[in-house]
Amino acid sequence: MLFSEILGQEHIKNHLTQSASSGRIPHAQLFVGPEGSGTLPMAIAYAQYILCNNQNGENTGENAACNLKFDKIAHPDLHFAYPTVTTNEIKKNPKSIDFIADWREFILQQPYGGLFDWYAVLGVENKQGEIRVDDAQEILKSLSLKSYEGGHKIMIVWMADKLNISASNKLLKLLEEPPEKTIFILISENEEDIIQTIRSRCQILHFNGLSQAVIAEALVARENIDPNQAQKIAHQAQGNFNKALHLLHDDSEEFPFEEWFVTWVRAAFRAKKDASAIQDLILWSEKIAALGRESQKKFLEFCIEIFRQALMMNYEAVELVYFEPKVPKFKLENFAPFVNGNNIQDIYNEISEAMYHVERNGNAKIILTDLSIKLTRLIHKK
Repeated sequence: MLFSEILGQEHIKNHLTQSASSGRIPHAQLFVGPEGSGTLPMAIAYAQYILCNNQNGENTGENAACNLKFDKIAHPDLHFAYPTVTTNEIKKNPKSIDFIADWREFILQQPYGGLFDWYAVLGVENKQGEIRVDDAQEILKSLSLKSYEGGHKIMIVWMADKLNISASNKLLKLLEEPPEKTIFILISENEEDIIQTIRSRCQILHFNGLSQAVIAEALVARENIDPNQAQKIAHQAQGNFNKALHLLHDDSEEFPFEEWFVTWVRAAFRAKKDASAIQDLILWSEKIAALGRESQKKFLEFCIEIFRQALMMNYEAVELVYFEPKVPKFKLENFAPFVNGNNIQDIYNEISEAMYHVERNGNAKIILTDLSIKLTRLIHKK
């Protein structure tokens, strides 16, 4: 993967190439950035730059055979760990290596893809992805061997915040005493979810979301769309190139999140004067509870963002408002007055707490019903 194929982040590209060319390569680095900012493709380009001994700030050195291996993400000294779940084929103790063919295809097709996109490939259903101790054991086994080509070995841990406690502890020992010529690149969207002892042993690089201009330019160049349409999509994408691609191809959500959100807030609003609306909220909770847990969390994240957009609209920060409702008769400007400084923090806290309990395998129907009843009070708070 070429650095030139990665959108924006020029200062990080320069830092990585200069440190590699000068031989000052930290043995453990943590790339932190929001979805769609390019942390994974940057890590792969950096690995290619190191393993193929490329020069001049780009991956076009004389080692053509090495670079060709990276075209298929199949270099023998490049290793990966990422969240997995049990499937019909892998019924017990899933490890990253069990899904390596799917992973390579995922990277080649969706280099800016997010965790939810990867879970869609796995078919997580009601399970939650993790990087388990079996993965950590596989990492130890892979890195204990000599490199195939006599140089470095590189381990990329994608979504390192999904390491469970046992895997984190085993990985910590490797970071404290890494094998010779071994480089770890951990990637995360949530730095604080990684245990402090691991973070303290990594050099941390923070990625910003991509600028609207960079996303628009990429859409025009790569997707051959009208510049005006590209600008509109780039504004809605909010720095996330993966989201921009989903918006472009009209597959931004596998589920009708917007429709569910509108149904929810309308029922919560009616409940003050119409007690029968509580039954609608219970039915709504049952529908959302039937989803997989990862989909439930994704939907609740969507709800938080729409409430934030309504707050921006209410306080006339229209330049920050990008949400354009598609549900008939639902207008953000009509909803916005009900989201204000007196209730937004409570709404955020309640949804965040619901996400916390869902993640810890609580009864989703009870969690969502409780959240809905609380919303009936909060939505009318002035």
